Amino acid sequence: MLQRKMARAPIILLIGVIVAVCYSTAIANAEEYMKYKDPKQPINKRIRDLMERMTLEEKIGQMTQIERTVAADHVLKKYSIGSILSGGGSVPASHASAETWIDMVNHFQKNALMQRLGIPMIYAIDAVHGNNNVYKATIFPHNVGLGATRDPELVKRIGAATALEVRATGIPYAFAPCIAVCRDPRWGRCYESYSEDPKVVRSMTEIIPGLQGDIPAGSPKGVPYVGGPDKVMACAKHYVGDGGTVKGINENNTIASWHELLGIHMPAYYDSVIKGVSTVMVSYSSWNGVKMHANRDLITGFLKKAQRFRGFVITDWQAIDKMTTPPHANYTYSIETSINAGIDMVMVPYNYTEFIDGLTYLVNNNFVSMSRIDDAVKRILRVKFTMGLFENPMADYSMAKHLGSQENREVAREAVRKSLVLLKNGKSGDKPLLPLPKKASRILVAGTHANDIGNQCGGWTIEWHGKSGNTTAGTTILSAVRNAVDPETTVSFRVDPDPEFVKSGKFEYAVVVVGEVPYSETYGDNLNLTLPDPGYGIINNVCSSVKCVVVLVTGRPVVIEPYLGGMDAVVAAWLPGSEGQGVADVLFGDYGFTGKLPITWFKNVDQLPMNFGDPHYDPLFPFGYGLTTEPVKAN
Repeated sequence: MLQRKMARAPIILLIGVIVAVCYSTAIANAEEYMKYKDPKQPINKRIRDLMERMTLEEKIGQMTQIERTVAADHVLKKYSIGSILSGGGSVPASHASAETWIDMVNHFQKNALMQRLGIPMIYAIDAVHGNNNVYKATIFPHNVGLGATRDPELVKRIGAATALEVRATGIPYAFAPCIAVCRDPRWGRCYESYSEDPKVVRSMTEIIPGLQGDIPAGSPKGVPYVGGPDKVMACAKHYVGDGGTVKGINENNTIASWHELLGIHMPAYYDSVIKGVSTVMVSYSSWNGVKMHANRDLITGFLKKAQRFRGFVITDWQAIDKMTTPPHANYTYSIETSINAGIDMVMVPYNYTEFIDGLTYLVNNNFVSMSRIDDAVKRILRVKFTMGLFENPMADYSMAKHLGSQENREVAREAVRKSLVLLKNGKSGDKPLLPLPKKASRILVAGTHANDIGNQCGGWTIEWHGKSGNTTAGTTILSAVRNAVDPETTVSFRVDPDPEFVKSGKFEYAVVVVGEVPYSETYGDNLNLTLPDPGYGIINNVCSSVKCVVVLVTGRPVVIEPYLGGMDAVVAAWLPGSEGQGVADVLFGDYGFTGKLPITWFKNVDQLPMNFGDPHYDPLFPFGYGLTTEPVKAN
């Protein structure tokens, strides 16, 4: 009997070991199941599960956005960085292909996924008129030109095309649209505004469902939405009042009553939130002396609570530094005030460790509450889960074919046609000059902007401020004219022809293309709004000797009243982008002029600011003005 018991002992022991191993395996399997990684779980449960696992360091990392140049492998792994961006002109290589961009983004993502919880990062870029940082991308007209179209459906298609071209480079987040209401053209960002009229700006928020996709029927108000791998996160900016600063000075103070703020600068945000915009970027500017990045009433109280916005709020580039004068003078104050105001993600391109250490100190010492941190992280994760980033974190090489595609260029060309505003067509008593005849013996094309793709595209193109010259692929207005006219017509081109050349050339007519040189942000602030030399000289030299149409390539109205009498026809072409053929389409009558001024054209700068409805309204051309022409069937 004793022998039998002793014989059974090893068996019992073995069974015990097996049971223990199975139990341990079951526990391990249970631990391996992470609810936040299960796409079948509701998003709120996934958020809750993930946040319960996160340390304070990981949460603050998610609130941090850094520039690609400092996003070293060990940084992404160590700090759980939430987002990386390309600043204006920040590219993986000069003339980088779509595949090179994807390689870079995927490299960053692989390192982000190696941190403890495997939270993917979001890559972001300023795609404000197409994927404009990227060589050979389709460059659409800047927003001021799109406002002249009065065509929200077209702008929605531009959003969809832009989304494809941003995804073509592996990027899921575009810092667009700018929904500023430009009330003073002296502002260097006026071309980023659709109009001085909040109604026009509101209508153009249709670009958001173009970028992100249409929100599903019955979706609750304010919840962010990104409708698949061919769509991108959008960003309504710059909240709020950036287009109303005193004298149009960038990043300055907007003096306005609560009623004026709600009536002029806020309405497009209502529409953006309703359409499911994923993010809102806060403005550098102030409202009645209070920095917007410090304005808790407007960020938390009005945007998050009253408008029920559920996406995340992001700063502008190094914006919290600029909350003090001089910048960065009291960074601890800047961090505390901005986060407590309701900022969720902070764009700290370079000094991310200072930000992370500073915010960690403020939380640990109860200057910033854990509930405020959790609100920020919850919003960031909501967007990441909504867009499917956890399931599909890596960029798709098959999207590369969309960069600069012919289909997208056709959309841009249509936008150029519809954006052109005809200000004058024929001198008093003369018959209209436009549309121009395609059949002519000799014609002249002149001007600094006739054969310059960089000038034609303006700021935020390849480089932050843009650049004159052959900067990217596209069709110049000179090339467009040559493509449009009869093969027998001789087209002469001079940037700045001398009067004798013009007089002796026996030209039937001339096309003069002049304008502003590229600029962005504060570098574009301009108190006199005159054309740079030799713009007016070219107009005088050409138009005094031959019938001429002057095509203005500018981001805003400029001084033309003293010269208007000498011009036979005047076209506001704004900043048309890469598809200059759209200009020739209308000049030569294949399509008619239909554009309407999105902003008042002043007589002189002493009138500014001047917007329709003002008691002192006395414009050269009023808001909404635009002559029309009919297409010519055979030309």
